[in-house]
Amino acid sequence: MPTDTLDIDPVNGEPAMKARIDYTNVPEALRGMYQLEHYIHNSGLEESLVHLVKMRASQINGCAYCLDVHSKDARALGETEQRLYVLDAWEEAPFYSERERAALALTEAVTRITEGHVPDAVFERARAHFNEQELIALVFTLTTINAWNRLAITMRTEVGNYQPKARPVSQTAHVTTESQLRRKVR
Repeated sequence: MPTDTLDIDPVNGEPAMKARIDYTNVPEALRGMYQLEHYIHNSGLEESLVHLVKMRASQINGCAYCLDVHSKDARALGETEQRLYVLDAWEEAPFYSERERAALALTEAVTRITEGHVPDAVFERARAHFNEQELIALVFTLTTINAWNRLAITMRTEVGNYQPKARPVSQTAHVTTESQLRRKVR
């Protein structure tokens, strides 16, 4: 492994990643990305869904920085640890809604675009759960997180320092799955 970007962590003596370049000092370069994020977060998509798909794409791409950010943001919004821990095996887990499953399938197809493009069946599954505006917002969410992943991985953005913004209790979303709703109804 090249050592030109590794330092030794003083706590555990292990190699630690070192950022290559601090790209955040070039606001002109990031302006378009921030505008896309503004659109995504004001699109009407559930914040919990946005963080789930961003985490899934980041898992596939191996982006530690984005996984750190979106897991912390999801937890701050009330997402359960169980759903985050099992996200990599979402197809086998019973606690994702059909809407979330459709979004996660589309996430995998978009993120792995070189493995056969986005199959019609995957897109139609998503179309069955999202209206046109939501589907457009979802696809922009996926293309944007894939761009952020590539940026953070290439620049070796340092992991672990991100803290979610504090939200008033009234703005904190409680994540409720279909199975939780069924249990409440019984």
